[in-house]
Parts: sequence; structure tokens; C-alpha cells
Amino acid sequence: MSTTRTRLTTDAEAIGLRTVRVATVIGVVSVRVGVRRGPVATVFLHGAAGSWTTWTPLLREAAHIGAPVPNVVALDLPGWGESELPREGIDIARTTTAIIEVVRQLGYRRAIVVGHSLGGALALDVAARAPELTDAVILVSPSGAAVFDAVRRPIRGGLRLPWFAGMLLAMRFLRSLRGAATGFLRRLERAEALRALSSPLFAAPREIDPTVVRSLAEEIRPAAFVAAAHAAAAYDESSWRGIRCPVRAVRGDRDVFVGAGDDAALSALIADFSETTLPGVGHFAAIERPAAVIALVRCAIDSPVDPVTRAA
Repeated sequence: MSTTRTRLTTDAEAIGLRTVRVATVIGVVSVRVGVRRGPVATVFLHGAAGSWTTWTPLLREAAHIGAPVPNVVALDLPGWGESELPREGIDIARTTTAIIEVVRQLGYRRAIVVGHSLGGALALDVAARAPELTDAVILVSPSGAAVFDAVRRPIRGGLRLPWFAGMLLAMRFLRSLRGAATGFLRRLERAEALRALSSPLFAAPREIDPTVVRSLAEEIRPAAFVAAAHAAAAYDESSWRGIRCPVRAVRGDRDVFVGAGDDAALSALIADFSETTLPGVGHFAAIERPAAVIALVRCAIDSPVDPVTRAA
């Protein structure tokens, strides 16, 4: 894998997107959108350590192989990127409401929702709360049962997922630094220490473009990360039993944020669920192996769902 294939960009126009700001019930959300050429949005939800830029290697690769993603709606989740941190704090239900508002205000009534890590849990909540909107869900290294257990039961869960427990502790420390956190992370990045600290997130960290590491310094929002962990602890994932659309997941076999029973837990909750494990991939499958994720997204795009079946 060439490092250039993993390069992140903050230039939306360079990949055919424009930036819009959408007012929602919990604040203004910054969104990168493509030209609308159909009725179904392809919604991208990033994880708790990123922004919309997480998806730029995938979007560039899709265009490169002649399978461009249509109707892109790539959000900065509330509290991340250029989106406002909600005054009431981060809550999964309110965040999902904002996501649905964004999609509908952009003129779409249907969507394929692609979520990475925390964004995966949000994508599933969208499908549970708005079945009439959701044609399909694509999960990329989604936060699952093991992560939920780690935030609810720090000792037992932390032993199962030590890297996640360590990251949560690091985020609490960075939150305590307040405005100095970004400067501290930039110094780590300039000293090349941040690459070493973030290496467990990737199966082959030396093959990851420096822009990916740099984005961790610029885009990590410690307060939002910790608030999202608290929100996950309070969330009832049994609502996913109501999901009727197809749900397809992809994980890396070296993802340190995955528990042994995560796929079984999702299978028990979701009627139409399947998962693919990618060898030699860590927590960022869309960066390390974008073609595999593109294949799932294109399959969902090319397999329209009967509206009656979707809402049943």
C-alpha cells in the first residue's frame, strides 16, 4: 500500500465537494456534499477521533477506480471538525436527530449510511429511528459490544480492550489541558512521537501517510470523545432489533478496538447482518483498504431496496 493512497485532504473542492452549514435542533452542522444526481444520499459518519476528512482516501480511491460515490453527504459530527459542540452535551439520540435533519434538509428522503467506529453506532441508530429513510447501513470497524462494555465497566471491559481503555484515559488527560491540548498534540506530531502513539490503530503504521497522523493532532476533540463515551454508556443498543434494512460490516483482523464477540452480538440484534474480516488491517479500514469498503458501498447503491420492505 503506497502512503499516497492513504493521504487525507481538507480541500473539499479538490475532490468535487462543497461545504454547507445546516442548522439543526442541536446546533449548526458542517457538511461536505457532492452534486445531487439521484434520490438516495450516501451519508458518511466519522469516528470519535476524526472528521469528514477520514473519508477522503476512500472518496479519491473510488473516483480513481471508476466507481465514484454519488450524492455524498459527509458530516462533521456535532462536537467535531467545524460543527458546534451542542450546549446540552453529546447524546446519541440528539446526534441522530441532527443527522436525519441534515439529510432531509439537503432534499433527500432516502440514504445509505456509512459509519466508522462511533459513526457505526450512530448509523445503526439512524436505521433504528428512521427506517423509512435508511436503505442500507455500511459499518466500518464499528464500535460494538466490547467498546460499550469498556465504558460501562472500566475494569472488566478495559481488560478486554486495553488499547481503547488507554485511549479513553489519554482523552481525559487531554481534556484537562483544555485549549492547550491541540498545541501539545502538535508538538508530539512534530517530534514524530504521535505516529508511535497512534500506531496501534493501524496494521502497518509505516505505510500510513503523514497527513493521517497530522489529522489526529488537528482533529481530535478530547471533550467530545469523553462525552461520547459517556453517551455510549447510557445508550440502549437493544433498539437495533428493529432494524430491517441490510447491514454490512467490515473489520480489520488487527483492530484493537474489537472484541471477540462483537460480530455475534450484532448478528443477534440485526436480522439482515453480515460481516467481512480483512487480513492485515487495523481500526481504519477505509484508509488502509478503501477498495474493500467501496465494494460494500457500491453493492448497496446498486441494490435498491423496496420502500415497503424497508419500512416494514
